[in-house]
Amino acid sequence: MIRSSFTVAGLALMTACLGTIAQAQEPTTTDAGTLTPEQTDRVFKARPYSPYAQRNFPMRPLFGDTHLHTAFSMDAGAFGARLGPRDAYKLARGEQVISSTGQPVRLSRPLDFLVVTDHSDNMGFFPDLMSGKPELMADPLGRKWYDMIQNGQGAAAAMEIVVSFGAGKFTGPLLYSPDSSAYRGAWQQTIAAAEEANDPGRFTAVIGYEWTSNTGGNNLHRNVIYRDGANKASQMVPFTTLPPGSDNPRDLWKWLQNYEDKTGGEVLAIAHNGNLSNGTMFPIVESFTGKEIDRAYAEQRAKWEVLYEATQMKGDGETHPLLSPNDEFANFERWDKANLDLTQAKKPEMLEFEYARSALKNGLKLETKQGINPYKFGLVGSTDAHTGLATADDDNFWGKVTSSEPSPGRATHPLFSNPKTGIQVMGWEETASGYAAVWAQENTRASIFDAMKRRETYATTGPRMMVRFFGGFDFEDADANTRSPAIAGYTKGVPMGGDIGPAPEGKVPTFLVAALKDPIGANLDRYQIIKGWLDAAGAVHEKIYDVAWSGDRKPDANGKLPPVGNTVDVPNATWSNSIGAPELLGVWKDPDFDPAQRAFYYGRVIEIPTPRWTAYDAKYFGLTLPPEVPMITQERAYTSPIWYTGAMPQ
Repeated sequence: MIRSSFTVAGLALMTACLGTIAQAQEPTTTDAGTLTPEQTDRVFKARPYSPYAQRNFPMRPLFGDTHLHTAFSMDAGAFGARLGPRDAYKLARGEQVISSTGQPVRLSRPLDFLVVTDHSDNMGFFPDLMSGKPELMADPLGRKWYDMIQNGQGAAAAMEIVVSFGAGKFTGPLLYSPDSSAYRGAWQQTIAAAEEANDPGRFTAVIGYEWTSNTGGNNLHRNVIYRDGANKASQMVPFTTLPPGSDNPRDLWKWLQNYEDKTGGEVLAIAHNGNLSNGTMFPIVESFTGKEIDRAYAEQRAKWEVLYEATQMKGDGETHPLLSPNDEFANFERWDKANLDLTQAKKPEMLEFEYARSALKNGLKLETKQGINPYKFGLVGSTDAHTGLATADDDNFWGKVTSSEPSPGRATHPLFSNPKTGIQVMGWEETASGYAAVWAQENTRASIFDAMKRRETYATTGPRMMVRFFGGFDFEDADANTRSPAIAGYTKGVPMGGDIGPAPEGKVPTFLVAALKDPIGANLDRYQIIKGWLDAAGAVHEKIYDVAWSGDRKPDANGKLPPVGNTVDVPNATWSNSIGAPELLGVWKDPDFDPAQRAFYYGRVIEIPTPRWTAYDAKYFGLTLPPEVPMITQERAYTSPIWYTGAMPQ
């Protein structure tokens, strides 16, 4: 059954409520036509008249950014960022701030939460350098870089700083080791900024940092997220890659355990999108050992890394056309040229171990060997902006780094390049993405963290669309005829991030899906379910199903749904909501279900075409951009999967 809008608004829910009353009440009434006190007591104990009362499930998603850098990150500061954590929280809370390039910036709407995740290595170095800290000025390199920046050679200084750090040339006062007072001071400032901004119930400032493993240029970064406040987070400084730290994820997991053991607090890690890891983010064979991952690896990764960053400014990480050749929406915002520092070109065989969908499939396979699925993760999006500005809207895009904040040349100039390999990433390849959506019951650190732990999250490339995804065995078409699909969703099944199965005799997995457009954004094209499964021979497969869509389109003989259309006026950077639907709702049954096959399902919601940030730039600055620059996009959301946990294959 397909619903492109809630055309029976509230009817089924009202009927259900009235049915409850009818069954509970006695036929006799008082002279006034009202229920007797005894009848009233029975009616309202069965269910309150208000359908919104006494709900014990999340009623709206909270939108935030779990990956943002400020000047406290050495690379962000080196490339021009001057905003600190306090500035970042001000913008996220809805205030206007002045960017590092002197431009006023404000979000269309405040965020619900923000995690400032400055790099743990050499945290706080750059603000001290810019302030002319005496110890740094006494070092020849520190004085050289300071003078270069003051003389307008900031870009050259930035490259020297980043290269020197990577080469291990930071020594003496330049090296902010975790046991130094300078490092501890930077961490305490980070915590203090979060404590000041945190306003439970209205805005949540989550404490966090990014651990930055980059062995051989392969990005294995993780963002560490705290459930805790200053009293616990301040007891241990962050884990670094430099000694006494490590660039091996296993050692990060040990640190996470040590933190919880010492403080009684709680932490988790979110893996950075893997498209710059050159085949090392989701290994079957570990790059650190050269051996297949073992049960200990699977256990620890499954425990600590319950979420994955599926989309951000350095490209989209859901899937790739070579991995999903039958997916017409797979070719979206690709960064597939090289590793993080562009020293090693991408090879096709690397892709399988970099993208979310292939990792989810390989997780099913590895579970049969290790008994545990190491890649059983939920999905979020975030910016990874190095500007202190958590902006992800195409019409309000402030770039990856300060040098790519709005300017006439930012789209056509190289963003990153490596002269030795000749590999470069152009400015127009930056992606205006994304945000993390969390189904938390309250806007507090504890509630948001708990929702993340149970994977009740989804990723969006920027729009704040509301997306529901429930799985079970008993959903019916009538469950979609309501303004409150979550009542049936939580009653009859599990939400995104959960497990279903084994299947009862004669039952097939059914899914209740619902999506509501961003109130100030574009209409919706379609709601899809992506299924991945493991067959009896140990091979993995995937298939995309269109579940709900706008208009009166019908799939062709091959099951392909026609495009929704395109209203984008590129020269004027405008579009019309005359196509698409404001909301999509439906119930879908898996037509290819085999109860013996373990599987996962996740939702993908796609908007109608809209102008890309490059079109807004072209309009604002009066530019004619090269033909290879994309000017139109189709924003989207990815839900966390629901896993069918049938009998383990033998």
